[in-house]
Amino acid sequence: MKRYRHYDKTRAIVLSCFGSVIEQEKYLDLKVLIEKEFQDCDVFLAFSSRMVLKYLQKQKQEFKNLAQVLADVDMLGYKHIIVSSINIFPTDEHEYLKKIVNGFNSFSYANINYTNAILTKTKDTTDFFKDLNTQVSKNLLEKTCANLYIIHGTPKLDTAGIDSISYASEFLKALDDTNYTCSLEGTFPYYAIKDALKTKMQNDGIKNVQIIPLLLVSGNHYLKDMFEIKEDLSHTFKSSITKSLSKNKEFNLIELPKIKEIIITNIKEAFIMSGISFNKSTF
Repeated sequence: MKRYRHYDKTRAIVLSCFGSVIEQEKYLDLKVLIEKEFQDCDVFLAFSSRMVLKYLQKQKQEFKNLAQVLADVDMLGYKHIIVSSINIFPTDEHEYLKKIVNGFNSFSYANINYTNAILTKTKDTTDFFKDLNTQVSKNLLEKTCANLYIIHGTPKLDTAGIDSISYASEFLKALDDTNYTCSLEGTFPYYAIKDALKTKMQNDGIKNVQIIPLLLVSGNHYLKDMFEIKEDLSHTFKSSITKSLSKNKEFNLIELPKIKEIIITNIKEAFIMSGISFNKSTF
């Protein structure tokens, strides 16, 4: 077929991210990591947040959304394209990604596939949260110390993948009776359950609360919401936001080795699903 002759480049990876006006460099660092891991692939970044894209444009930085990047990559002539879902849970952002990829597959001559969201598989999710809980709890030696895990959440109860959030929340509470969970704008949001949550903590003998933001990068939600929650808790407990495991003063899940490992594994599996076999020396 004449049109297929223009697809003369081999492989591309598109990292599909939400974006951040504060921690954008974390996505750039991820791109560098993926380029090192997959040296025979060209790696591109796409962002879904229009607010972030408009902000970057004002800063004279040109980035595009996933549809625009896929159009560019298709025009450049890549035969195999993997869209890596840089989303924590397989909820609305991931579903939107799937629709875009499926749309392109209906007319593009390239072979385009997408990865799972980061915490899609039960084992990955279980191992990640078990390890995270161990790491952030190292200094919480007393039963009067508690972890409050805060998930961003999704605003609709019929959102695909919402069970992944529910599992994460229930598993964290099952790991330790001094673990508590809430969301920012999903099920069991802090603003609605804060009084009941504080009462339960008091009844459980809690004196110190460590907040663990389950955010991929620490953007506006970190700077605004997490500190507001910390301030609210400080009227009743000694409260802090964890800095464990982070190289910076803000806590980012994207920095954690296990998150990076899952992203890399997901990309490799997507290539295999696309019919690309490889050994360790290939990538």
